Amino acid sequence: MACITFEETVHCPVEAHRMFHAMFLDAHNLMPKIMPHAVKSVDFVSGDGGSGSIQQVNFCEGGPVKYVKNRLDSKDKDNFECNYTVIESDAFGDKVDHISNKIKFEVSPGGGCICKLKSSYHPKAGAVLNEDEIKARRESSKGLYKLVQDYLVENPRVYA
Repeated sequence: MACITFEETVHCPVEAHRMFHAMFLDAHNLMPKIMPHAVKSVDFVSGDGGSGSIQQVNFCEGGPVKYVKNRLDSKDKDNFECNYTVIESDAFGDKVDHISNKIKFEVSPGGGCICKLKSSYHPKAGAVLNEDEIKARRESSKGLYKLVQDYLVENPRVYA
C-alpha cells in the first residue's frame, strides 16, 4: 500500500518565530512544563538538536501511547521550517513504518503566522493503513499545537 499524506494550512495568532522556537528549539523543556498531565519528559537519545538528532517523547502512564521517537531531518531557523521523521512509537503496532513531517511557519500579513503541515504515513510491507484511524491520531497531534499556541498567547513575553 502506498503512503497516506495529509496537508493542512492553519492560521495561528502567534508570531512565526515564537511558534518555531516553542515547537522545535525548546520543546524538550516546554512540553513537560505546559503538559505535565500528558508529557513526562522529552529526552535527546542522540545528538544535540541538530540534523540527525533523535529525541524521545515519554508520555505519562495511563495514556494510549507511552513514547514516540523523532529524528530531526532538517531545521531552518531563518525560515521557520522543520522536517522530522517519527521513527518509532508503541502506537505504530505492526502497520506504520515511519511518519515524515514537514512544518513551516510563515509570517502572516495580518499578524500571527500561517502554519503549513504535511505528514506522510508510510506503512510496513504488506500492511494496510486505516485512514480514519490516522485522522483521529492527527486530531490529537493538532491538540498539541493548540496547547502551545494558547500558552504563548497567555504569555506574550515567552520566546519574544
